[in-house]
Amino acid sequence: MTAVVVLGTVAASAGASAYATTTTSAVASGSRDDVSIAEYLRQTMDGLGFQEVVDLAPPATAQFNTLNADVDADATTAEQRARQYAAVAAVPQPIVQQPQIDASVLELDDAGRIVSSGTVLMSPQYPHGVVVPVDANHHTTAVRYRQWDTAGWYANHGQGTIDVVPARESAPLDFMSPYPASVLKLMVNFGILRLVDQGVVGLDDTYSYQPETISSLCGPASSNTIRAYVDASLTASSNAATCALIKLLWDYNAMDGLNQAFQDLGLETLQLAGTRPSNGGNWSNAITMSSLDTAKLLVLINGAPGTLWTTPAGVPVTASSALSASSRQLFAAELGQQGWNWMLSTTNFCGRGYPAPGIPQVTADRWIAADGTVTVDGNRFGQDVRPCDQAAQVSFAHKPGWTTNAGADAGIVKSLPGKPHRQYVITVFSNLGDRYQDPQRPATPTGVVPVEYTQKFAQLGAAIDQYEVRRCATL
Repeated sequence: MTAVVVLGTVAASAGASAYATTTTSAVASGSRDDVSIAEYLRQTMDGLGFQEVVDLAPPATAQFNTLNADVDADATTAEQRARQYAAVAAVPQPIVQQPQIDASVLELDDAGRIVSSGTVLMSPQYPHGVVVPVDANHHTTAVRYRQWDTAGWYANHGQGTIDVVPARESAPLDFMSPYPASVLKLMVNFGILRLVDQGVVGLDDTYSYQPETISSLCGPASSNTIRAYVDASLTASSNAATCALIKLLWDYNAMDGLNQAFQDLGLETLQLAGTRPSNGGNWSNAITMSSLDTAKLLVLINGAPGTLWTTPAGVPVTASSALSASSRQLFAAELGQQGWNWMLSTTNFCGRGYPAPGIPQVTADRWIAADGTVTVDGNRFGQDVRPCDQAAQVSFAHKPGWTTNAGADAGIVKSLPGKPHRQYVITVFSNLGDRYQDPQRPATPTGVVPVEYTQKFAQLGAAIDQYEVRRCATL
């Protein structure tokens, strides 16, 4: 059996063989293997106690508004925000209400087709999590998705006001979708590869990025091949490269066509909206992604034969109807070169003891120095990841995202040769950005990047991965 889960990562430790077997009983207390993936996901999320995190910038602090900007939310770095939090003259306080989390797991057969799925929403309205009903096409009309609004999350008990999908007023579930952060780069690069497939641009064409206005998010003018921009966007999560690609989409009048393509594929919540044609910036709440539709997008990227699902309009969707085989192969390979393995997989922190280990993935060689440590775009992690690579069980082709008020990860998990079989995509979106930490989080060692997320996400990723191993072993 293969599974698609958009959710988590794994950090392996030096004593690595115990790494993948010590988490589930402690994390998923009360979770049972004889339940569906949807119910297992809900039980595990509920058992992790996401409401136990603390807020580094509580609403009463003077810098609350500065730290809660919703426009160009990815413009500041983790280090810059860490300095901002340190300047807040307040003791961290418990989060004021249940966090907003949207998580999906799609289980696949060996060919990559979906065989079962689970989507769980957690919010102040659903403090113990609620399983989303889906039809035979793994599509739901049961959720009234709303755009993210940080101020509204505090003021309205987590209730949104702007609909993402029209005509959902009577839906039984109402959920404000977290901002997707840098997972939005999946949509951007999907759009670019569509242009490549259409023959509009070539991957080795040089694109000259000439912004009409320079922003802190996008940076100055640049020139590079489209292939290089795609690589930087997906593997190092470069905002500057992504802004260039968004502007390229606008230059070729391709933005409306991209958003319509998501609708035509039955992925109604995926919308790359509100960006600026002048520089590719203005990443705001109008950009929306649900965990379920993101997981299905990753199924298309992963590829599989035949009809994968039928849209609400009755149109059969195949992998080739989304992207060519060469574009899918490139897309998946780039995601497999991900440098930021620190949310649902935490191998970049191998051996540190915190954060907890997550999905036991192998780390791409390109980021590993001679001493075994990982540095991504100047961000040094400082831990020897070679013991975790030796103990790795899976590849994790994924794209994480992070801001002050958003933490997300989405990717494809596949077992390595000779390791227990599983293959799945896991996706998670949340409002637990780096302003929220575990109370027991140790101080950041000097000269290394701070831990960005609560370790509960890594624990969730590890629990789901072990569940999939056990399920696949029984089939």
